[in-house]
Amino acid sequence: MAQPSSAPSIARPSSGRLDSVTASAAPPAGPLAQGREFVWTNADFARVQALIYQRAGISLHDGKHAMVYSRLSRRLRETGHSSFHDYLGWLETHDGPEWQEFINALTTNLTAFFREQHHFEILASHLRSKPGANWRVWCNAASTGEEPYSIVITALEALGAHASFKLVASDIDSRVLATAAQGVYRLDSLKGLSPERLQKFFLRGKGTNAGMVRAKPELRRMIDFMSVNLIRDDWPFKEPFDVVFCRNVMIYFDAPTQRRVLERIHRVLKPGGMLFVGHAENFSESRDLFTLRGKTVYERR
Repeated sequence: MAQPSSAPSIARPSSGRLDSVTASAAPPAGPLAQGREFVWTNADFARVQALIYQRAGISLHDGKHAMVYSRLSRRLRETGHSSFHDYLGWLETHDGPEWQEFINALTTNLTAFFREQHHFEILASHLRSKPGANWRVWCNAASTGEEPYSIVITALEALGAHASFKLVASDIDSRVLATAAQGVYRLDSLKGLSPERLQKFFLRGKGTNAGMVRAKPELRRMIDFMSVNLIRDDWPFKEPFDVVFCRNVMIYFDAPTQRRVLERIHRVLKPGGMLFVGHAENFSESRDLFTLRGKTVYERR
């Protein structure tokens, strides 16, 4: 998923509202450190915390000052603002494409092909248990595509080329979704794949594209890429899923947000459907929704 650059301690911002810090308020006094390009204050950071929480459900820990300053400084330069105070005030009063850029700037993507290998072994076994089914799977932290392509490779190996299998791959970050849809990667990023898998599922670049690979068209045809914000209630799905991958996303949400997202995932999963989560995520307090069936694998109740 698109996510903040290292796992923060989960702490809801001191206020989910912006009542006390508005676009018309006077600029806060005093930068946190000298020598920066832009003045950066605790009040600026608090506004960013509240805004990213409201828009994406992400709880930014107080230790993320440096990361937020670095990422959003680029947006100030791009939009021509001379201060964070002005940029954030402008953002709050405009409902345009800059909101997506704001979210993109504050999310990072840590992913790899076949990350957490045991999940794909469990998925393959689950798929083989119903070889004639019309499988619908959702990967809701698609990032740059390594996880979705790992899922469809697993499906092809487990079910064969003519199986009925469709994957919806979503993310909140529009830029990483564009990369995922292209399916082009550096060859050294696939070093964990066997030579057989490389040959079967990827095309090697030649000439100026040497050292690059592209996922074969049969993989890309099995995936629908789309932008989905997990904390919004406008998920565009009309049919339920058999499997949902929601890995290493919930650690960036506070407990109430986690619960709301889990309830929505429960609604879009078929009874008995499987939910795969990240190695640091535990939903034992949601036993009314999901039953633990393996290492970070849950079944919908």
